[in-house]
Amino acid sequence: MMIPEPDCPFTHFQNWYQQAEAAEINDPNAANLCTVDHQGRPSSRIILVKQVDNDGFAFFTNYNSAKAQNLVARPFASLCFHWKSLRLQVRIEGMVRKTDAAVSDAYFATRSRESQMGAHASLQSQGLPDRDVLNQRFADVVQAFQDKDVPRPPHWGGFLLMPERMEFWQDQPHRLHRRLVYDKCRSPTWETRLLYP
Repeated sequence: MMIPEPDCPFTHFQNWYQQAEAAEINDPNAANLCTVDHQGRPSSRIILVKQVDNDGFAFFTNYNSAKAQNLVARPFASLCFHWKSLRLQVRIEGMVRKTDAAVSDAYFATRSRESQMGAHASLQSQGLPDRDVLNQRFADVVQAFQDKDVPRPPHWGGFLLMPERMEFWQDQPHRLHRRLVYDKCRSPTWETRLLYP
């Protein structure tokens, strides 16, 4: 079944994402984020995209993590959503910037209290000598914020990936897949073209 293809890639994405929310058992907002380190080596990991609008795709992390350090030094990245049960994939490439503090604060406030405290306890991407060390750090944070609101730590916040290219891939018989690309040529215009599978 062919899916209607709007002129705006964000509308196209939202149409597919609504289907994914209904069909995927876990985390339809999971995407592979690829960054590049100081030696030009790619590094990828699965993240959860928390906000999508016409500005881009927002996700949140520890700013001291490896991925955040890569993004600060080389602010260009790619995302790939793959909804296997729907046989759909979306690839997104673009520049990245930190979100405003107010955006990070607002999202942090929606997290569970335990996740908020975990953001304080974890030294993300650093070596962990023993799991007990992390458990003790978490217990210390629980004690420190007993009967208090948990503020967003200064080393934790969001990034916004602002697409310059979005590719929508749809499985088709005989591996003759449909690939539609949106390229940002000048705001707010997108150029569309088909690619061979």
